[in-house]
Amino acid sequence: MLRRVNDIGAASSMRVLVRADLNAPVAGNTVADSYRLDAVLPTVKLLLAKGARVILASHMSDSSGSLAPIFEYLKTKIPLSFVDDIVGPAARAAVESLKGGNALLLQNIRHDAGEEKNDEAFAQALASLADIYVNEAFPVSHRTHASIVGVPKLIPSYAGLQFLAEVEGLTPALSPESPSLAIVGGAKFATKEKLIHTLLKKYDKLFIGGAVVNDFFKAKGFEVGRSLVSDAMHVAGLLDEPKIIMPVDVTVSSPSGRMDKDLGSVGKDDAIDDIGPKSMENLWPIIEKAKTILWNGPMGRFEDGFTRGTDDLAKMVAKSNALSIVGGGDTLSSIQNLKLMDKFTFVSTAGGAMLDFLANGTLPGIEALTKSK
Repeated sequence: MLRRVNDIGAASSMRVLVRADLNAPVAGNTVADSYRLDAVLPTVKLLLAKGARVILASHMSDSSGSLAPIFEYLKTKIPLSFVDDIVGPAARAAVESLKGGNALLLQNIRHDAGEEKNDEAFAQALASLADIYVNEAFPVSHRTHASIVGVPKLIPSYAGLQFLAEVEGLTPALSPESPSLAIVGGAKFATKEKLIHTLLKKYDKLFIGGAVVNDFFKAKGFEVGRSLVSDAMHVAGLLDEPKIIMPVDVTVSSPSGRMDKDLGSVGKDDAIDDIGPKSMENLWPIIEKAKTILWNGPMGRFEDGFTRGTDDLAKMVAKSNALSIVGGGDTLSSIQNLKLMDKFTFVSTAGGAMLDFLANGTLPGIEALTKSK
């Protein structure tokens, strides 16, 4: 059973270490997308209202990157200071001078190698900054890092509001109501393999798109040209799986430009960049009848401008009456750009953590909280 941040009583001057996921995209020195930052704020504001001294710890994907731009955004939302330190003398002095109802942002915790190594000494140093710990970093709770699994062993620990929303929002996808449809996109079959096998046991249909499906095309003997592929041998055991649906046409980049082609017409000089319109037409009747839809990952090379397949899919799922659970960075970007956030039952902030939770039913970060002091 997870202890909830709501259960923390009067916290006047109590030191609360909030492991947040503030890993937002930054352009120059400005936050380009504040979605994840805004998702953390309700938990922080709840604690500040109780009079707590909140210490925010987070990482950046770039382990050498600074959280200074994140601070510039967050300081407009909450009373916040920043220290260019993690567990050293400057950080300790900043915590000591922090007043109740105020927050402090530590520097990128991945500046210390002990974080990703789950070093016990680093975990102890982090834990010593606070009286209690709150995990509000569901998107990285599939990592066995010091701030995720080490600290909860040392001080009383709780789940944040968004963390709880993620667990509660994703849990229905573990036992879908039929007829059910799972949609998997993105790249790198290896990162999706366990999830695909799990989904095949639970869902009535599984549609595969993105670069993941290129491995299936290649294994079936179709020409994939210059497309991104991993190892088609990994999918050999899935080729005759009747639950799997694949695109029948694709969008390619060719010497003649961008165009839609039937799967059998892809040439050696083509690169498959998205799924085609016929594939979307074929998918609609299944979406329309589904009672549960789970979707993770874009249908094409979204980051390079091939957004049509992902956007069309977002519109179709949004139009359905199904319980719809979606996630993944580019999937989220599509839904935000189309202003469809309120058309889905649950939209996860997580990528890899969502995949691991759906494949395993839990995460290291969840387990750490349930076994906390």
